[in-house]
Amino acid sequence: MISGGLKIIENMLMQLPESERKIAQYILDAPHEVVNCTVSELAAVTSSSGAAVIRLCKSLGFKGFQDLKVRVISDLGKPVEQGYTDIKKDETKENIVQKTLSNSIQSLRDSAEVIQYEELEMAVQTLLAAKNIHLFGIGASQIIATDVQQKLLRINKHATAFSDTHLVATLIANAEKDDVLFGISFSGETPEVINVMALAKEKGMKTISLTKYGHSSVAELADMKLFTSHSTEAPFRSAATSSRLAQLFMIDVLFLCMATETYEETVDYIEKTRSAIKFLKEQSTGK
Repeated sequence: MISGGLKIIENMLMQLPESERKIAQYILDAPHEVVNCTVSELAAVTSSSGAAVIRLCKSLGFKGFQDLKVRVISDLGKPVEQGYTDIKKDETKENIVQKTLSNSIQSLRDSAEVIQYEELEMAVQTLLAAKNIHLFGIGASQIIATDVQQKLLRINKHATAFSDTHLVATLIANAEKDDVLFGISFSGETPEVINVMALAKEKGMKTISLTKYGHSSVAELADMKLFTSHSTEAPFRSAATSSRLAQLFMIDVLFLCMATETYEETVDYIEKTRSAIKFLKEQSTGK
C-alpha cells in the first residue's frame, strides 16, 4: 500500500489557500479520526465544505478523498519517525555522526514517500527516447546535474551539464525534436533555472524538473515533475546536506529505472566504460 499522505500534506501545507489549509492541518492533527470520516463529515468538523475537501485532494495531487485516506492509513501503520535534528555548539563528533546519519535517512524516506510514479515513468521513457539531454542547475544543484551527466554518458546517452546560461541557451536554440532539458533547483525558484526552462518551453523542448515537493516556478514549466521532500528539515542546511542526498537519491532511482528498461544494453555499456577506465589506470601506472 502506498504511503506518504501525511508527508505530502506537510510539504504542501503553507502553499495551500486558507480554506484548504485548515482542513489539511486537521488531518495532520487527527489522522486517526480522518480515516473514518466521509467527505461531508470532514467538512463539518473543520467548518468547511465538501467542495473544499475535494479541492484539497486535488491540490495535494490525490485522485480523490479515498486515495488520500488510503495513504494516511498506510502512514499510521508505520513506525514513528524520529524526524530531523540540528547540531548544537560544541557537539561531539559522535553525536554529529549520528545526527547526520539520522537526518540523511529521514530525508531519503521522506522523498520516497512523495514520488509520483506516473511522472517518474514518463520521465524514464522521455529520457530513453532522447537524442540529447541538457542538464542545468546552479550552485549545489549543478553538482547534481554533473552526477546525472556522468551516469548518462556511461550508458551512451549524450548529455551536457553546463552552468553557463549562454551556452545552455545556445544548446536550446539548436535543439532537435527529441532533445530534453532537465532543470534542477531545490527551491524551484532559482532565476537562472526558471529562465532556461522558460526558453526551452518557448522552443518546444520536452522539459523535466527536479525540485522540492509543491508548487514552484520551475516545476510549473516542466512537462514531467520529479520531487524531493523538504518539510521539517533541520535549519542548519547551508551546505544543502540532506536535500542534496535526496536529490542524488532521486537521480539514482531515475537511472536505475532506465537501466531496467534496457538491461542488457545498459550492462554492456557499463562494462565497456569500466574496461576503458581500467585501461587508462593501467597505462598511468605502467602495469
